[in-house]
Amino acid sequence: MALIVVAADKGAPGVTTTALALASVWPSPVLLAECDPAGGDLMFRFPAVDGRQLDPRRGLLSLAVDGRRDYQQQQVWPHAQKIHGGLDVLVGVTNAEQGAGLAAMWRPLGAMLAALPGADVIADCGRLGPDGTAYDLLAEAATVVLVTRPDLGDVIRLRDRATAIAAAAQRRGRRGISLGVIVIADPKNLKAAQAEVAHALHQAGLPIRLVCGMADDPKAAELLRGTWGGRLDKTLLLRTAREVAGQLVAEVAGPAPAPRHPADPPPALEAQPRTTGSHRAEPRHGEPRRGEARHGESRDDQHWAAQPPVPLDGSRGR
Repeated sequence: MALIVVAADKGAPGVTTTALALASVWPSPVLLAECDPAGGDLMFRFPAVDGRQLDPRRGLLSLAVDGRRDYQQQQVWPHAQKIHGGLDVLVGVTNAEQGAGLAAMWRPLGAMLAALPGADVIADCGRLGPDGTAYDLLAEAATVVLVTRPDLGDVIRLRDRATAIAAAAQRRGRRGISLGVIVIADPKNLKAAQAEVAHALHQAGLPIRLVCGMADDPKAAELLRGTWGGRLDKTLLLRTAREVAGQLVAEVAGPAPAPRHPADPPPALEAQPRTTGSHRAEPRHGEPRRGEARHGESRDDQHWAAQPPVPLDGSRGR
């Protein structure tokens, strides 16, 4: 389906927390993949669904090893695991040395994740440095989302990094890559901070197509280290994450295809690939199906979560 990369330039804007929050409220089946060449920490933050420790031998590294001969025939799901709470994850490397060993494999790995049948993939790519082999995976993404704080220094670095990503993707034959921004800010000033960052990016003429806002909610971020549901589901972190997830799904889907002329030949039917592994086709326990309200959530909450993103010129309409 679609590969959505979540990353940042520097500092600690909360890339992993953002990726986790998005994956936990994603409106369709999803796989959270740790693709940070410096190493991930899902192994240490979450137990497996059975309460045991996640298997360090299964994940991105085992997928890369098995796919050395033929990535096109390699399956992703056998290397995924479920964490407590039901989310499917592809555990990443544990240190930068292991990440360096994947230098020649990021592009085919990205292609595999981008073509994963039956589920979208949210890839936590951590902090991006200068153009290197890790950018090969970014070039395969449907959209790259940069996480930032609204501080002046962070926004300036964001502008530089967005320019570098667009240039790196073009060098790899990917023109017009979709770039988005998630602004992490105090809930009281979230909309204002989102509009200010959007205006700054618009003034710089950057190819940013979407600017979203997510609440800076440290207490909820701590709860996210365990299972979600109950109190966590009602926090501003997940409420704003649900809004952002909806916007990203709409961005990835793009405009509806033009209606086919009656004289045109019908499209060829293709067999749909069967999915393997343990990805969740059904909502996790306690989650609603599409169109149903969550327990304790009013229709007003649903309306609030469906508001459109702030456009790049800072105005109210798109």
